[in-house]
Amino acid sequence: MKAFYTDRFVLPLPAGHRFPMEKYSYLRDLVKTVADIELIEAPAASDTQILYAHDPNYLIKIIKGKLNPQEQREIGFPWSEKMVERSRRSAGATVAAAKTALEEGVAINLAGGTHHAYRNMGSGFCVFNDSAIAARTLQREVNVNLKIAIIDLDVHQGNGTASILQNDPSIFTLSIHGENNFPFNKEQSDLDLGLPDGCNDHTYLTSLEQCLDDLSSRFQADCLIYLAGADPHEDDRLGRLNISKEGMRLRDETVLQFALDKRLPIAISMAGGYGKEIESTVDIHFQTIKAALHFQQEY
Repeated sequence: MKAFYTDRFVLPLPAGHRFPMEKYSYLRDLVKTVADIELIEAPAASDTQILYAHDPNYLIKIIKGKLNPQEQREIGFPWSEKMVERSRRSAGATVAAAKTALEEGVAINLAGGTHHAYRNMGSGFCVFNDSAIAARTLQREVNVNLKIAIIDLDVHQGNGTASILQNDPSIFTLSIHGENNFPFNKEQSDLDLGLPDGCNDHTYLTSLEQCLDDLSSRFQADCLIYLAGADPHEDDRLGRLNISKEGMRLRDETVLQFALDKRLPIAISMAGGYGKEIESTVDIHFQTIKAALHFQQEY
């Protein structure tokens, strides 16, 4: 199974910044120990690919460092050339994983899930929207008739993805998230489910199965992009849900089984994770990758 990494491209952050940039290299170190996973450094998304989902003026602002202080605050990262390169690579990794999944069933981006980025602005630690870019790239560069479902199980609503793809009937957006969590102004996905604070495994997994049934009845996907956020986990500082490690494993297996049953290729990005201990977040992501490998061997 191929896993695309970007952790060599680190964006410099001030001391005490709450974004856990180190998790990506820790995760790759763990993945390196698994014999059946091939690690590949991600290519950078091209300007053309980024523009499938983003406004040209926004891309120019990012490339040339023309973001004003408010725009930088909204993203949550200080601008630097390294930020631009890192963001290109993170999107490029999902593009590469999606193209690989079409051939091989399952592929992984060890980063990605930057679902708060809108067409014309970044937000919430997201510069470019990798899922929207990847979905549109598959349609422009592989097969114009592909129908793609984005299954977003980060604890925060995929507001940017919903907004970019709102009027696109060829891409279905599903977001299951904490109702009372960021972003506080939600967008409208094709299917949204907001969960209450403290939601447990049973409620979460039952809700997921119902949403996948709903997706299946409403949309005939040819492939899936899955945002496997670690942040619904009970140990997450920002998550506000109460999903156990076992519940997280069952979540991943439910989505993977859905893909396998329907013979749908699936590209997986890690998305958010802000564990009280960084090791707990890395552990949840690694669990997702091991589950994906198990299913990839069944494709």
